[in-house]
Amino acid sequence: MGFPALLFSVGYSGSWGQACLTLEQFIDKAAELGYDGVMLGAKRPHLSILDWGPRERARLRSQIEKRNLRHVCVAAYNNFTGDWEHGEVPHREIQVHYLLELARLTRDLGGSLLRIFTGYENPAAGYVPQWNGLVGAVQELSRRAAEFGVTIGVQNHHDLACGYESQYDLIQAVGEPNCKALFDAWAPALHGTDLEAAARKMAPITAHTTIANYQRRPRYRYEPAVVNFVPLAPYVQAVPIDEGFIDYRAFLRHMQANGFTGTVAYEMCSPLLGGGSVQNLDAYARRFVEFLKSA
Repeated sequence: MGFPALLFSVGYSGSWGQACLTLEQFIDKAAELGYDGVMLGAKRPHLSILDWGPRERARLRSQIEKRNLRHVCVAAYNNFTGDWEHGEVPHREIQVHYLLELARLTRDLGGSLLRIFTGYENPAAGYVPQWNGLVGAVQELSRRAAEFGVTIGVQNHHDLACGYESQYDLIQAVGEPNCKALFDAWAPALHGTDLEAAARKMAPITAHTTIANYQRRPRYRYEPAVVNFVPLAPYVQAVPIDEGFIDYRAFLRHMQANGFTGTVAYEMCSPLLGGGSVQNLDAYARRFVEFLKSA
């Protein structure tokens, strides 16, 4: 299909007990595995704004360019509805400032796309105030990030706008030309959504998609009083790209048919079947490159 393939650094961050590479080691790894670009996690141990000043950014950009990684996406970790219990704290200003500094960092690395999250629903306020606050914050961020030539990509990860219909509504409500969807298939697949219908609606406003695949593992709780088991929400086990329940060949085909021309990232953002060794991480990442070429 010809989509540029990006490797997400979170898979090599040690966050779930897997192998941990430095950011410089990760850049080399992505190039060696055949990727066209990188998605860089904007927190420690990787791309924290506290650790990457002008000299460090220039050095990292040079390494990225020397390794011929032509696409750079920076992945923020924000929550616009965090701690709404304490209204005296200027959370919106704090988070917009953090994200704006990441937009600057994105530009400094030669990139033009900043991934953001929305917010987890907070019981301290109703849905509508949280939605309105989210729209206002993303509008302000997008307008300010335009100064750096950076697109703000809203991923369907946190509670607000996680459903694709609401994600579409959010992008329309923000209404800024540099605010796009980062529409992923795994969330609506877990929701039981018709992925073809979702792709048809979301493809025209999507700049990037991040891919991971899973198998469902049933879970139960034993109830001794009735000598029986109560079913629980299944655990989702990360598996290689072509072994999970999400049909990514069909998803990407529907996205492309409906106007998607962006980048595709591979993430390993939970414990992998087979463990967290570098060898297993590399095998998963290499398999994705092969998959994308044949999709």
